[in-house]
Amino acid sequence: MRLLTIGAFARAARLSPKALRLYDELGLLRPAAVDGESGYRFYDPAQLERARLIAWLRRLGMPLARIRRVCDLPAGAAAGEIAAYWEQVLAETAARGELATFLVDYLSGRGSTVEETAALLGIRYAARSESGLGRTSNEDTAYAGPRLLAVADGVRGSSGDLASAAAVEALKPLETMTVPAEDLLGALADAVGDADRAVGEIAASAPSGEAVTTLTALLWSGSRLALVHIGDTRAYLVRDGELFQITHDHTYVQAMVDEGRLTAEEAASHPRRALLARALMGTGGVQPQLALHDTVAGDRYLLCSDGLSAVVPAGALREVLTGPGAPQEVLDELVARAYAAGAPDNIACVVADVVSLETPSPGASS
Repeated sequence: MRLLTIGAFARAARLSPKALRLYDELGLLRPAAVDGESGYRFYDPAQLERARLIAWLRRLGMPLARIRRVCDLPAGAAAGEIAAYWEQVLAETAARGELATFLVDYLSGRGSTVEETAALLGIRYAARSESGLGRTSNEDTAYAGPRLLAVADGVRGSSGDLASAAAVEALKPLETMTVPAEDLLGALADAVGDADRAVGEIAASAPSGEAVTTLTALLWSGSRLALVHIGDTRAYLVRDGELFQITHDHTYVQAMVDEGRLTAEEAASHPRRALLARALMGTGGVQPQLALHDTVAGDRYLLCSDGLSAVVPAGALREVLTGPGAPQEVLDELVARAYAAGAPDNIACVVADVVSLETPSPGASS
């Protein structure tokens, strides 16, 4: 078969000769022959399919190193790799969108105000983690302290118990760290990076080579709570008798709901509803949800794993959370509701009340 010059091949593949020379240097697309005297490259027309695939993948924005991996795979495996890459792009785009929305609201004075509140506020809190019925291990971690509230849900079978504990442990230095109110989010983002690295260390020593956990945490400072969230653990706010979910599930099923491909009712019973789109895996490039919330006395917060939220409906959560009782009593009732519903999964939850410190209350912390 007659070989094509680099110019002719570039035109046929809709690539530039410069791009072809780069792909040759990287081992992505070697010429079929090279003239020994002039160094001129020649290509076989049969190479056009690979060249066009490379061009399409470049238009997707895929890095060259990953393109090389895709091109060396069988067609079916290559399709799966492309699908996984695109899911990653969508997740990262969503995270950037969340951050952009927060910054717009923050700088324009909507949503989270940047003005200091004169009222002296504190929090009362309780935390609890229990094994689900029939579970032989508990990968969920719950923590509540004077400034930090956190839950993490480790993925079963991937050193999840160690990963969730390590993620929360990495955030605990924030309890004693002096953090200006305006830098709460930055401090949390840095701590989550530490948590991801801790999970990476666990993965490196795990037989499976993997360690995965979700993480949802609130950092308290004066009259504000900074939120960090990744995965499908959740944070709720109860204010004036109404229940608000203030986190967004990072799952593939939730993404389909966002795109209008599933209803919320269909998502609740979907067989892949627990498949995570984002989590801490120790691989770097963490894309958490970050937000800043102003608080008022009387607010109540719930952080929980899906061992609670998946079996206790929102209406029942609201009923318990708006009822009487201190955080520990409310927490015990929530866990009891989960067990009454069968508790197929482990349960981790934290309840915290925002209280006025102008008239000190037993157990209040600032």
